[in-house]
Amino acid sequence: MSKISVAVLGATGMIGQRFIQMLEDHPWFEIEGLYASERSQGKRLGDVLKVRDHEYLDETVDRRIETMDIKKIAANCRIAFSGIPSDLAGPTETELANAGVAVFTNAGSHRMDPHVPIVIPEVNPDQMSAVRDQPTYGESGGYIVTNANCSSTGIAAPLHAVNQAYGLKQVFVSTYQALSGAGYPGVPSLDAVGNVVPFISHEEEKMETELAKMLGTYSDGDFHYAPFKVIANCARVPVVDGHLESLVLDIEQQPTLEELEKCLVSFRGEPQELNLPSAPVQPIIVRHEENRPQPVFDAMAGRPARARGMAVTVGRLRQGNGYYKAFAMSHNTLRGGAGGSVLNAELAKAKGVL
Repeated sequence: MSKISVAVLGATGMIGQRFIQMLEDHPWFEIEGLYASERSQGKRLGDVLKVRDHEYLDETVDRRIETMDIKKIAANCRIAFSGIPSDLAGPTETELANAGVAVFTNAGSHRMDPHVPIVIPEVNPDQMSAVRDQPTYGESGGYIVTNANCSSTGIAAPLHAVNQAYGLKQVFVSTYQALSGAGYPGVPSLDAVGNVVPFISHEEEKMETELAKMLGTYSDGDFHYAPFKVIANCARVPVVDGHLESLVLDIEQQPTLEELEKCLVSFRGEPQELNLPSAPVQPIIVRHEENRPQPVFDAMAGRPARARGMAVTVGRLRQGNGYYKAFAMSHNTLRGGAGGSVLNAELAKAKGVL
């Protein structure tokens, strides 16, 4: 089977380089080019590496970065994986979709657009059908699929599993978000070291709206939002990778803790049924230690090897005063970033929209 040619946009950034990591030796996709701004033209990837926990192949680090060229990308690639900043992503991704490219993006520019799905394949694979209602799909075959905000991604699958089984009334979430979620170089060191910053611009609003969109449905050309409320507080903490999130759940039914754990551990979605290359065998892992999950131990959860960092870890399940409480941990630049978009593209291929 010949591989699908793909472009990586924003190859000098953290998310762009996570895309490259996920696409090395991918069984379905092959990198055609690495693209960034004019100031990076001709540089070796190895000269601008920011990811420190992955050893890239020699031929990967020797690849040269090119200036973004919509016509060239459209002529040579079916897919563009976008890790560029939101202000640039909006018009660039629209141009690419108009030119017939399927854009899978980490940026938030189009998340709330009509007919643009925010997809987490285990949670709302049916919403992928929304791309067929994008005008560019019928005209050129191009379209845009977004992944969720990294903090929304980390709790979407557990919330979906619980909502399916027992019904959710309200969700209270407090996030302890890694520095890499702010991009590179991220938060200034004097603001971050030995500190917690209790504000991330627009993060709480994104969580409260994006989760409602993802956990709802799409029919008759419209998104129908989930009825339960999400109330979020967000903070930045001095951790490199891995978002830890505190959950307090108001559940319609009153399952036992054993029933709730079984609901999470046994949860599987379409990526597992379809055996997608980047899908973790077990998307939700439950830990029983009193001090887990933690970023240093659990951010890279997931197997097989290609799915490392793609599972969500839940721990400290408990119940009191009519509420259920837990902590969830996910890797913000893999599951919550590039890995999420790569899995979305795999789903799109499996569902026949490529």
